[in-house]
Amino acid sequence: MSEDCLFCAIVDGEIPSRTVYEDDDVLAFLDANPLAPGHTLVIPKAHHEYVQDLPGDLAGAVFEVLHDLVDGVEAAVDADATTVAFNNGEAAGQEIPHVHGHVVPRFEDDDAGPVHAMFGGRPDLDDDELDDIAAAIAGE
Repeated sequence: MSEDCLFCAIVDGEIPSRTVYEDDDVLAFLDANPLAPGHTLVIPKAHHEYVQDLPGDLAGAVFEVLHDLVDGVEAAVDADATTVAFNNGEAAGQEIPHVHGHVVPRFEDDDAGPVHAMFGGRPDLDDDELDDIAAAIAGE
């Protein structure tokens, strides 16, 4: 646990939450500042700042809970769909430095757009650049 982490304080019971799921490793609760009714956060109870900091089994447990909650979140607010996302790092919009997945209910008339709408123009990359990036990601 991190002493100055809002989500760790929720895990410890120091800050109340509207919990929708809890087990030994994962906690899910309604976002206190929701983007839509039913906006749910899923966190590992152990403090990890970034997705890549999570041990594989814990990452799997977090995603399994996300997976299992989508239908219930959509049904609870009669949503047409959901956006499921992680903001991984401050530059990506992560406001709380504790891994958390969002399940955000979406409605046909919400005008929020797809994830692609967050970005302006797309980069103009040639085949060599794409090959280099793919090789770097693959560790080649």
